[in-house]
Amino acid sequence: MSPPSGGGGPGPPRPLSVAARLSFAVGHFLNDLCAGMWFTYLLLFLHSVRGYSSRGAGLLLLLGQAADGLCTPLVGYEADRASCARCGPRKAWHLAGTVCVLLSFPFIFSPCLGCTGATPEWAALLYYAPFIVIFQFGWAATQIAHLSLIPELVTSDHEKVELTALRYAFTVVANITVYGAAWLLLHLQGSAHGEQDITVGDQLGVQDVPVFRVGMLYMTTRLIVNLSQTYIAMYLTYSLSLPKKFIATIPLVMYLSGFFSSFLMKPVNRRIGRNMTYFTGLLVILAFAAWVALADNLGVAVYGAAVLLGAGCATILVTSLAMTADLIGPHTHSGAFVYGAMSFSDKVANGLAVMAVQSLHPCPSELCCGACVGFYHWVMTAVTGGVGVAAALALCSLLIWPIRIRTRDLGDRP
Repeated sequence: MSPPSGGGGPGPPRPLSVAARLSFAVGHFLNDLCAGMWFTYLLLFLHSVRGYSSRGAGLLLLLGQAADGLCTPLVGYEADRASCARCGPRKAWHLAGTVCVLLSFPFIFSPCLGCTGATPEWAALLYYAPFIVIFQFGWAATQIAHLSLIPELVTSDHEKVELTALRYAFTVVANITVYGAAWLLLHLQGSAHGEQDITVGDQLGVQDVPVFRVGMLYMTTRLIVNLSQTYIAMYLTYSLSLPKKFIATIPLVMYLSGFFSSFLMKPVNRRIGRNMTYFTGLLVILAFAAWVALADNLGVAVYGAAVLLGAGCATILVTSLAMTADLIGPHTHSGAFVYGAMSFSDKVANGLAVMAVQSLHPCPSELCCGACVGFYHWVMTAVTGGVGVAAALALCSLLIWPIRIRTRDLGDRP
């Protein structure tokens, strides 16, 4: 059959169906569940519950971030060039990553098998190391395979924002699940203890350089989001001396705030543009940092601060991911590598930052001393305010020197 007259090329691609959009949005749900546990509760579990030293706990988190950072660009490179006739390279890597996560993650938040009270700490930490490496490889494979699908599925800038916002909405659902379950378990545990001893029952127990400038923006975004998530529980517990149920309810409020904010991303991006949307998110985060810095004891106002942090983090995260999709544009053959290369800086920076903070911990020989109160207070301020200023500088560099990916034609490939 001859083509219709008019000489025009193929029409615009059909928009994704609602089912396809929802399928994409839930494709990272397992990873998000695990990430919520990893960033919020790993240090708390290893240091406060298992009783390992602050440096030992920080070393394990650094190992995980380093493994993630090394695996991410390698997986991205392989996902761009590999092929799987039955389900495609992205889906194959996604499946492999999911299997790795399922097999390794349960062991990370379980007691060391075979360890006793006499087991040296280095041996116990060595036990967790392979499970953490396998988990982070799986997490990296799933994340890169999932994110690199965005430029393949849609071409419109607004559709990219919409897909990213949908994905973030389900990230919020995953975290609500984690924190909701944590709140329920802690609440039931508190009910079992009753009001006998509030001190014991209500507190925790024992390619081109320019590309890496998007990279800088993404890295600082992730530093704010991940480090604030990592240290919020410590801040609530040791600086504000709040009951342990707050380590579930406050992150829950943060993610609910982020969830509702994600619905505003598409219209806000359309009205004021990517850069101003990101800057607005930074202003909200800096407002949170100023509030934390100026208030010694927030009390119930911590819920208002959590709303600001959640909304600000959601805004900058969704916008930075949309900027990455813009950077890739039509060059989807290298999409996974771009995501991987940029995520490399994010993972390594997160790990090094946590290790630096843990090394500065003022109470190396005990869970917490009086110096912890001010320590975690200023950690939260530096993580959100200091890194927020760095993110603003990275954004300014993009406004002055906009970036583009320069690629050769696919026909030039050897």
